[in-house]
Amino acid sequence: MPPSFVSEPVRVRVPATSANLGPGFDALGLALTLYDDVAAWVAPTGCRVEISGEGAGELPTGDDHLVVRAMRAAFDALGGQPPGLVVEAVNRIPQARGLGSSSAAIVAGVTLARALVVDGAARLDDAAVLRLAAELEGHPDNVAPCLLGGATIAWSDPDGGARAVRLPVAPEVRPTVLIPEERGLTAVARAALPATVPHADATRNAGRAALLVHALTTDPALLLPATEDRLHQPYRATGMPATAAVVNELRAADVAAVVSGAGPTVLALTPVPDGLLPGIGWTAQRLAIDVAGARVDRGRLGHAERDPVAAGRKS
Repeated sequence: MPPSFVSEPVRVRVPATSANLGPGFDALGLALTLYDDVAAWVAPTGCRVEISGEGAGELPTGDDHLVVRAMRAAFDALGGQPPGLVVEAVNRIPQARGLGSSSAAIVAGVTLARALVVDGAARLDDAAVLRLAAELEGHPDNVAPCLLGGATIAWSDPDGGARAVRLPVAPEVRPTVLIPEERGLTAVARAALPATVPHADATRNAGRAALLVHALTTDPALLLPATEDRLHQPYRATGMPATAAVVNELRAADVAAVVSGAGPTVLALTPVPDGLLPGIGWTAQRLAIDVAGARVDRGRLGHAERDPVAAGRKS
């Protein structure tokens, strides 16, 4: 049966995310208190996207925009397309930096589409939202924390698609993201990975990933050894030498630093002394862990949501 659409706008706040966290390649992720705010409503015809903040002037403003593409996929799953769409986005998550900007756009699109359908939750439940978002993104490690908040372990079943569980995070975990001006591409970072790795490295990574779950939830004093990685970061280092240098310098000073996602941002899970913050060309933001995930509400974006630098930024 074709869907019926709500008459009023809906909006969603989606958090930035950091995937891998060192040894948890394509499985572990963390939601951070830096947000994109997106609103959408059904229009009589056409499709228009209004963007402010990150990506303004360079991202598509029609059907090619990733939020709209995700909405279209979700509307197909919900039973049919609306006659037209208007989307307004206030972006604060840096683009192509390893902080989940594409996952945030996909999660925003899928959740907005579901909220615009009168019985959307009955047609597309939470598990189906995760599966669809992961299918659109290609892997679940960023979309899971973006949807659920906190730290997540995500995986994919051959027949059932993406699944995830949420972990409680110890309050002593205090993330800092160190964001360079240069951008990175996930496809390029993945191309640097070998088809096989030594068995000893795989074994060591499995143990460190298990330890990381314990360190995040129970004993943050173990975060430095728990974030050691031999599966992906060493192979990507030559493609982003500045990032690798910052990670190595911080870890030598006992800071639990890793490459955030595919990079080039660096994530530190323990406090970074001011003297170790990188200088020109880098921005440091001390954040908290988002515990709510994607939050949907009714109405257009308010004054606070429209501020492109207000949500989550701390120096």
